[in-house]
Amino acid sequence: MRDNNADLLKKVQEKKGISTIDAESIVIRISGDSGDGMQLTGMQFTDTSAFLGQDLNTFPDYPSEIRAPAGTVAGVSGFQVHFGSKKIFTPGDQYDVLVAMNAAALKVDLPKLKLGGILIANTSGFDSKNLKLANYAPENNPLEANNLDSYIIYKVEISKLNNEVLSGTGLGTKERERCKNMFVLGILFWMFNKPLDYTQNFIREKFWKNQDIADANIKSLQAG
Repeated sequence: MRDNNADLLKKVQEKKGISTIDAESIVIRISGDSGDGMQLTGMQFTDTSAFLGQDLNTFPDYPSEIRAPAGTVAGVSGFQVHFGSKKIFTPGDQYDVLVAMNAAALKVDLPKLKLGGILIANTSGFDSKNLKLANYAPENNPLEANNLDSYIIYKVEISKLNNEVLSGTGLGTKERERCKNMFVLGILFWMFNKPLDYTQNFIREKFWKNQDIADANIKSLQAG
């Protein structure tokens, strides 16, 4: 980004309501459980950026253990994409935007979020169960800690909102839950003013045999 960390931190401290930041490039990290579809989310964001002619570099990051328990630090799966209007040669050393789907994802990736960067946290992934799995004391929710004052934080009930959006589709709880990564992708597309067309076409082709699933994913994407 053109602004260095000190400038960003100053902006955050003075005015949390910054609407836009002029940047030549942005590094996004999407992080959650291995079953949360973070790789698919990252690839769809990457493909759309490529279709728009932006240069980019990616880094898919898989769990450190095979079939690690959901919600644990060892089971964190992420996707990092560095995109922009200039030549991009690396995935980036630090993140401008971090999407943390649960407490374990935040624990793993917060150290690389730039001061003044944006944190989007799925509050549903910070309940007592997830806090315990990530080795946080129940009374020490990291989203309430003072050390996050240096970031722009958006606490979003992603799982809950996505479930509400799909409540009338006739899909089961697990099927609705699998669509939440598209809700996240919709948020990122909105943040960076990217069109939904490419991903909507991808979804229709991928689930052409199951129209209900295709419609649900598109609905989640649009809602996000």
